[in-house]
Amino acid sequence: MDRQFGTMPGGEPVSAFTLSSDTGLQLTVLDLGATVQSIRVPTGAGTSEEVVLGFDDAAGYTSPDNPYLGASVGRYANRIAEASFELDGQTYAVSANEGPTSLHGGVEGFHARVWAVVDSGSDRLTLQLVSVDGDQGFPGTLTATATYAVDGDAVTIDYEATCDAPTVVSLTNHAYFALGGSDGGGADAHVLTVHADEYLPVTPASTPEGRTEPVSGTPFDLTTPTALGPRVRSAHPQVARVVGIDHTFVLRGTGVRPAARLEHPGTGRALEVETDQPTIQVYTGNRLDGSLAGHEGRLLRQGDGICLETQRHPDAPNQPSFPSAVLRPGQTYRSHTRWTFSA
Repeated sequence: MDRQFGTMPGGEPVSAFTLSSDTGLQLTVLDLGATVQSIRVPTGAGTSEEVVLGFDDAAGYTSPDNPYLGASVGRYANRIAEASFELDGQTYAVSANEGPTSLHGGVEGFHARVWAVVDSGSDRLTLQLVSVDGDQGFPGTLTATATYAVDGDAVTIDYEATCDAPTVVSLTNHAYFALGGSDGGGADAHVLTVHADEYLPVTPASTPEGRTEPVSGTPFDLTTPTALGPRVRSAHPQVARVVGIDHTFVLRGTGVRPAARLEHPGTGRALEVETDQPTIQVYTGNRLDGSLAGHEGRLLRQGDGICLETQRHPDAPNQPSFPSAVLRPGQTYRSHTRWTFSA
């Protein structure tokens, strides 16, 4: 089911598509930014509860202050240091939008574009975006698709991309989860497990230092169910640097496997994240400051949502020790993530 959700500043319409499963799970996706605008999970009492942060109109998503709520971000998710990288002996300067850093693809990243609808149904939606050579400074024309599907109590997201010249790519979804609903207490009320033994320390610019560190003995040890409140208030220098957690965790293993489990003891709700990606970015909504109003006009305050962004290593184009994020003609980039909700 689709409906008009508003317009872009230039008048281009924005549409919302609601997918439903046989259990009552509802996912609403916008063609603007291939964005998750809403996930409503059944409560068991004939009602449903919103479990992600979002805006109720297109204006929130087109605002330059939009903190990527639910967006598909690219061409390169997370950060590229000094907004430049070298590929095949040539240096590329890309869009800088966080001081000297390129964040989530730059000023006009994939989150700010209306994607084309390729296929839609009651439980599945595929959107496509063509990013031309030189878009935000990135080389090569990239054709990307985002496929959302609902099945039972799960949402799956599959990204694919091809190119006509060598480029770099990393796509992810930037949903902010709040399993307790509108009055659930934010990050402090959640318990998180991450299946990772190492994390990436960051510089003052929030770009990776270029090394991994063991999580053991640090606030980043989330290998067992851990209450987030004390961790985001730790005096650890890395926590203080970003006013919470905004770090990449290097996941164990390869292929599709468990990445994280988020729980809200107050409601009994839980979210299992599975992915085939090498890392997950845990972000505790540190920069939300109450200046924006989300669903039902509620102000979005620090810690109101938790992002669990499955992706390639941030700044990999500049970090030889990280796995390569280069995509070449004839290759297909793929990313698979599954969110399973339970109560």
